[in-house]
Amino acid sequence: MNSKDEHPFIIGVDGGGSKVTAGIIEKYDDVFCLNKLFSNRYYIENPEFDTGFSPVGMGNQLRELQANEIKPTTAEIAQGKSIINSFRDVILDLNINSPVLIGIGMVGLKTSDNRGIGAMANGPRMPEFCAHLEQLLQEENIGLKYPISQLGSDADYCGIGEEYGDGGMFKGIQNAYYLGGGTGAADALKLNGKLIPFDAAKSWIAKTWEMKNDQNISLETYTSVRGIQSLYSNYAKIPIKSLQNESIYADIIFSKALENEEAALLTFTGVSTYMAKLIFERLETIYSGWQNQYEFLDPDHEDLKANHPYQKTLLDRIIIGQRLGKLLDKSRESALLWNPFRKNLYNNIERSDSLTLEAKDHYLDGNNISQNLIMISQLDHAPVLGAGIAATHNIHD
Repeated sequence: MNSKDEHPFIIGVDGGGSKVTAGIIEKYDDVFCLNKLFSNRYYIENPEFDTGFSPVGMGNQLRELQANEIKPTTAEIAQGKSIINSFRDVILDLNINSPVLIGIGMVGLKTSDNRGIGAMANGPRMPEFCAHLEQLLQEENIGLKYPISQLGSDADYCGIGEEYGDGGMFKGIQNAYYLGGGTGAADALKLNGKLIPFDAAKSWIAKTWEMKNDQNISLETYTSVRGIQSLYSNYAKIPIKSLQNESIYADIIFSKALENEEAALLTFTGVSTYMAKLIFERLETIYSGWQNQYEFLDPDHEDLKANHPYQKTLLDRIIIGQRLGKLLDKSRESALLWNPFRKNLYNNIERSDSLTLEAKDHYLDGNNISQNLIMISQLDHAPVLGAGIAATHNIHD
């Protein structure tokens, strides 16, 4: 039988800033789930990865991307090769046969054909990413059912995973917001029963990483595990590199907070405060329009429109996912994070001048947040699942 006629293995791949994860996606009727077999590779594990790599200035990257004249440096080409090799290796680790259908989510700004990386804050530009990966897989006798259609957004793929994945929390809900906290923060929206990519709504709502507080710190810092580590580094006066070398990550920092270590307590006070402020901003912006609560990291960011098509919409659910969700769930038994976060969110809603009494009644129950408003995602690898599901959608588009 020709490989093109065979039912393909569906593989979802999530490429982050420091590692890549891949998994086999299985479909039962109209529900997708992640096979227990999945694999991770940290880029640093590749012997050719340059830990001292310095990216090209973002200004130059953006100019070349906009002009569609991307010219990777020799250092970028070498670093890009090592990263793409990690993608090949993580797929080979799954030990699957041909043919395969691959969906990939990847950090960075995409090229015009969406098959390459045209700009990346902390990494190399890889304008021929998909073509190079396809070539490497071909050399390993991994046959593709179809070419890789695009490099998607991990945030969008989180939303797709929650909508179509087994146990997904967008399923059966009309209006919801998803915040995933991994290395960075991922935003996903479902309004009026449809997934709304943040890029499609950028005229009226901002991504978490784009907004900054009055201390000039991105809200992503308070809603991602890498950000939590950087906050602790600042309070404890310990370099990030030292924390990484000693494997002191967000869960360990939380344990230190439970032991009343001051730097850790200050870290999680900030997290519970600004995570609540972010969620409140989402509720407020969706219901009442942008209220100019925050400035943007990019001083040239366009002003957001105050009016949009979804105003007066009340969210049924707020979903917290990835490692941030696990941390929040773990904190339920303590006096840290979960309870202060809910109390801060309550106060923001109760004191709001832009939310009507009807909206407040929807989100509040007496002196508490409505019981089922805040939910913890059950999908540990939502972006991997979403990437694979998106690949099946793309072949029908």
